[in-house]
Amino acid sequence: MTSQTIDTTGSGGGKAPEAPSDGSPSSGLRGHPWFTLITVAVGVMMVALDGTIVAIANPAIQKDLKASFADVQWITNGYFLALAVSLITAGKLGDRFGHRQTFLIGVTGFAAASGAIGLSSSIAAVVTFRVLQGLFGALLMPAALGLLRATFPAEKLNMAIGIWGMVIGASTAGGPILGGVLVEHVNWQSVFFINVPVGAIALLLGLLILLDHRAENAPRSFDVLGIALLSAAMFCLVWALIKAPAWGWGDGKTWAFLAASVLGFALFSFWETKVKEPLIPLGLFRSVPLSAGVVLMVLMAIAFMGGLFFVTFYLQNVHGMKPIDAGLHLLPLTGMMIVGSPLAGAMITKLGPRIPLAGGMASVAIAMFGMSTLDTDTGSAVMSLWFALLGLGLAPVMVGATEVIVGNAPMELSGVAGGLQQAAMQIGGSLGTAVLGAVMASKVDGDLAGNWKDAGLPALTPAQLDQASEAVQVGVAPVAKGTPQAIAAKITDVAHDTFISGMSLASLVACGVAVVAVFVALLTKRGANAEAGAGVGHI
Repeated sequence: MTSQTIDTTGSGGGKAPEAPSDGSPSSGLRGHPWFTLITVAVGVMMVALDGTIVAIANPAIQKDLKASFADVQWITNGYFLALAVSLITAGKLGDRFGHRQTFLIGVTGFAAASGAIGLSSSIAAVVTFRVLQGLFGALLMPAALGLLRATFPAEKLNMAIGIWGMVIGASTAGGPILGGVLVEHVNWQSVFFINVPVGAIALLLGLLILLDHRAENAPRSFDVLGIALLSAAMFCLVWALIKAPAWGWGDGKTWAFLAASVLGFALFSFWETKVKEPLIPLGLFRSVPLSAGVVLMVLMAIAFMGGLFFVTFYLQNVHGMKPIDAGLHLLPLTGMMIVGSPLAGAMITKLGPRIPLAGGMASVAIAMFGMSTLDTDTGSAVMSLWFALLGLGLAPVMVGATEVIVGNAPMELSGVAGGLQQAAMQIGGSLGTAVLGAVMASKVDGDLAGNWKDAGLPALTPAQLDQASEAVQVGVAPVAKGTPQAIAAKITDVAHDTFISGMSLASLVACGVAVVAVFVALLTKRGANAEAGAGVGHI
């Protein structure tokens, strides 16, 4: 691999001295690896937390701003679209201009957009600033990985990524808890205002600590057409996945956007073979471990995010928990990710990624199978067992797949590799929610009428059955006001039993996806280019 040029002033000149071979830190804050990790963790925490904390605030936003349900959906969809479409391009910007600069811009913009949302008085303004949040978050995430890759020596990179993964997992799972506390005891605006001081801390730490890292052969031009083609292809894919539950998987609009996405990716791939400095050199994917890492990240996200999507409805609507209580019941998952991620990093450093990754996905498969056995009477102890096993399995996958992708990419493409890792997770999560949601909807639609009839309940018209089915798909019993208590109890039992049957089937599908991922994990190996960052900067 080529050596790296380090620029502490941002001008791009000057050679960095070789780091000590033992990887011990030098004196001072600037470029110190562990202080760098703390800095990027603060920024990443802000973005990861925002992915789930906002869901708790949506009902309050809808009521306060008198928004429609479709408007509220755009609070999530606008953020997700901007993030998913921009990640790879944002990673390229980091490779071109330096990851320190893009991280600082991302942190500043994300915090500013968050504050603007809290000050917004219309749903249109909220959605607009959520899109900006997604764009700035896309700058921040790959830059964080690029900084870790450039700062840490190879023998400590897995541990660093393990702690990085721990922060993401804990923030993602802790979002509903913190969101519930803020919305219940303060207001919905506080969910966004909290990012302002966190962003300020990350910015201050970044200015004091982060060191600019640039490879000698970093890109010097922009593949504008490549960016446009990839962005269009990603947009069509993610848009189709977002709208498929409403449009239907057989609808012409769904297939039109999917076809446009395939065409966009094909044109992008063709163009990348012709341009002098491509956005994503397709030679990257000649690395079987890197390609396997990307696929593994997609499969993991399908199983995890898709399966967990229904668990929140199960806890709140079937077991009747408040959002805070539901979040607390997920603490075993969070706790095992917090404990397991650094341990997974140490294990991967010692054994390589293959065995921990395969074992982790096997654990995820077992956990999803266990979650398929949950019913209306399942106690907290049994739920905690499966949630803990899921967290234990996710930890090595989050760490190992990230190291496989970033470590097998050349140093000058570390930002693009970080963008690939994040984009794979976002697309996998969207696929999981859409596909497993379709499985759930199909099962509920197929079973509800029969279960309703078998319970001796009054017959429903087709329109009433459709409305009831939509409610049951999220675990809500369609009990009309004034319904006698005995009838209401029967309707609730039918709704919950039907929901459980749908969730069980969706969990089994997620289990099958995880089993496939076990075999994909066997294709991975330690990053061939991980040593590129070992001798860079103040370590």
